[in-house]
Amino acid sequence: MAAFVLVPGFWLGAWAWGEVGRELRAAGHEVHAVTLTGLGDRAHLATPEVDLDTHATDVIHVIEYAGLHEVILLGHSGGGMPVALAADRIPERLARVVYLDSAPLPDGMRQFDVHPPHAQEALEKRVAGEGEGWRIPVPAFADVSEDPVNLAGLSEADLALMRARGVPQPFAVARQPLRRSRRGPVPETLIACTFPEEQVRQMIAEGHPLFGGFGDGLQVVALPTGHYPMFSRPVDTARVLASLA
Repeated sequence: MAAFVLVPGFWLGAWAWGEVGRELRAAGHEVHAVTLTGLGDRAHLATPEVDLDTHATDVIHVIEYAGLHEVILLGHSGGGMPVALAADRIPERLARVVYLDSAPLPDGMRQFDVHPPHAQEALEKRVAGEGEGWRIPVPAFADVSEDPVNLAGLSEADLALMRARGVPQPFAVARQPLRRSRRGPVPETLIACTFPEEQVRQMIAEGHPLFGGFGDGLQVVALPTGHYPMFSRPVDTARVLASLA
């Protein structure tokens, strides 16, 4: 049996792993779902100073204070950045790092940099106008038709839950560059959801910056669905994770 530490992406908290966690625990695994500072039930701790280092420290503390070893550490979406940073700092605690429709990004790159210039400008305007200058507002999550790729497979109940529990994301997390030390090699797995597996492998082979932070020997697993597989395919997500143990 394995110890899983699950880190959600932007706007989400530990609550997002409810069904996945239940499936893994039913199979006998230990599960620690993380709520990063300023999000979910820790929304009251949000400040403009919450950044990538803050969130990496959150992940490290969950592992260290629970006394965990041989951890399978997973980062979903934007949660992949603090997971990558944590993995560099405590590799001796980890058995594997899993990126769920995510990637560690290359050294020196920011989450903000994955957007083209026009999208960066639009995001900065939203942060300034709706997020008091330091928070990324929660997406509308109104209907799958508004974003059929990322929201694929989500029910109206899923969308309603995301609207109700989503919390604005501290912008400093997205704007801090990832600085990696590569202190120790930890096996990595990419679970590809919104990109077909063949396309992911081609992008990696071509050196696409989105996947430029992976080390050698990356394992790629396909789980075709939208960007939120913990809601759209929770049982299958748990089964893929269990297979990594």
